[in-house]
Amino acid sequence: MGRYDFRPLRVHKTATQLLATGRLKVQPPWFNVVASVPPAQPLVRTQPQQHQERTKRSKIRKPSKQFQPQNIVYEEDSLRKQFFSDHPWELARPRVVLENDGRDQERNDWGEIMQSARTLDGESVVQRQIWLLHNVPEITSSQAYDQARREFYELRLQQDVQRRVAKEEALATGAYFGKSTLQVGMELEDKSFQRWKEWADKEVILAEQKRGAVFTGVENEEIPLLVDPETEAALDERGSSIPDQGQDAPGGAIAKL
Repeated sequence: MGRYDFRPLRVHKTATQLLATGRLKVQPPWFNVVASVPPAQPLVRTQPQQHQERTKRSKIRKPSKQFQPQNIVYEEDSLRKQFFSDHPWELARPRVVLENDGRDQERNDWGEIMQSARTLDGESVVQRQIWLLHNVPEITSSQAYDQARREFYELRLQQDVQRRVAKEEALATGAYFGKSTLQVGMELEDKSFQRWKEWADKEVILAEQKRGAVFTGVENEEIPLLVDPETEAALDERGSSIPDQGQDAPGGAIAKL
């Protein structure tokens, strides 16, 4: 058969001959379909269009890599990388990625950074910078970036002031706001610190007792255990009731404690 198998191309012809000679009694269901839509003729896959410019020194790619997809790079990629590397906390802000028909971006006019149909975020800075680069003559990328950032900072400051004023007005009219996320986190951190502080104090006292036992020659088994304050107060009260001088022993001797 060789390298290529041409039998699929001769299926319809073979079936026609079998029908004509009577060896095939019933016409196959696919007979008319194959006649109208025959198998593909080209047996060699064409090489996809190359999007990268080739230099004179570039070598011809190996056949095993010629069908790999090309890298797709957009103009906004480098601008997004620069902005979010300078403002990493912008990625923590919630964003709405839902679109109506996939072409919502075309309805925005980035002559102004603030759009009525979308919230202000890092993508607004990127699109505003691209608009400045395409519409303002003799402006550099850094100048467009500085101008877009300045407009972004001013609008963010206005939004923060509006939120602060709205909260103060709500508090003045009797509204109640629970603890913020920062306050809850600080309380949990304080509780953890207090537990650690109590544990550290006990460890320090125990280390000092062991250190003192080394110099006094007391064995580790004879190291007194830590006593809680209530037990220590009860022992002191009990010890104050015991007299310093004991009972008279037989023979006139006095036993002292």
